[in-house]
Amino acid sequence: MDELAQKKIPERPKIVFMGTPEFAVPALKALLENGHDVLAAVTQPDRPRGRGKKIAQSPVKQAAMACGLEVLQPENASARQFCEIIRDKAPDLLVVVAFGQILKKEILGIPSWGVLNIHASLLPQYRGAAPIQWAILNSEARTGLTAMRMDEGLDSGPILLQQEMSILPDETAGQLHDRLSALAGVFLIRTLEGLAENRLRERPQDQNASTYAPKIDRGMSQIKWDKPAETVSSLIRAFDPWPGAFTKLRGKDIKLFSSRVVDEERIGLPGKVKGHEEGGLEVETGKGIVQIRELQIPGRKRLPVKDFLRGFPLDKGTLLGS
Repeated sequence: MDELAQKKIPERPKIVFMGTPEFAVPALKALLENGHDVLAAVTQPDRPRGRGKKIAQSPVKQAAMACGLEVLQPENASARQFCEIIRDKAPDLLVVVAFGQILKKEILGIPSWGVLNIHASLLPQYRGAAPIQWAILNSEARTGLTAMRMDEGLDSGPILLQQEMSILPDETAGQLHDRLSALAGVFLIRTLEGLAENRLRERPQDQNASTYAPKIDRGMSQIKWDKPAETVSSLIRAFDPWPGAFTKLRGKDIKLFSSRVVDEERIGLPGKVKGHEEGGLEVETGKGIVQIRELQIPGRKRLPVKDFLRGFPLDKGTLLGS
């Protein structure tokens, strides 16, 4: 065990917070609400977003500015010039929650304790950028949060604390994201208290048990109707709300959201619309039937099935995917 691993942190350490998306905002707010000394918030530079490609601030930047914090936005947080800025602040600790850059030794070595990271999986499972989506995609029954001390690897540092959470039946990636994000603030405070009271002992990850969760892209989200219903439903839920699982119909890419399996055994024609039941569109797969509750055509809002079908009828027997 190295020197940092044995070192207690102060009860109220001087913290530089690093995060970017909405997921990280509850953690930042929890630090402030619990009286922690946050010296600055570091987030990704403003980027073009949305259809109009307008320059937008990250959710962490917006939250930090609303709280009167200094905001820093480096293109490369490990660059020498930025490291000097952080070194001048003399933090005890960096807290990283979904920041979006791999940090190098130049910045990892600055704080006196080291760098604490909150990751949205039970490490060593699902290291990488998209642990929530991959947990849904792989039909996992559980996930959770891991607090670890960062090293130069990809989510490979020693574990300090974990909290398990069941994945609910038919839960989407968006819903699971929100539940884990809401928990992350409380979990972060528990971790800091445990470190300050010297109750936590870090343990190395089992490198042989590691799995990876690479970035999600649209190319992965086309539905293959010949797969079993559970596989199809998991894909739809994993890409809900973004980028949206899609299927071809009449030359258009139709996005499908909010799915569940209603039959696991039926052998039918993959992609065939079986009918409309209880506000859902039922579609046959390679084995079983999935029900879709919301759909979206290009350039329009996602709509409940009943509203969607008023303007875009999908009769029984319609074949999706062609």
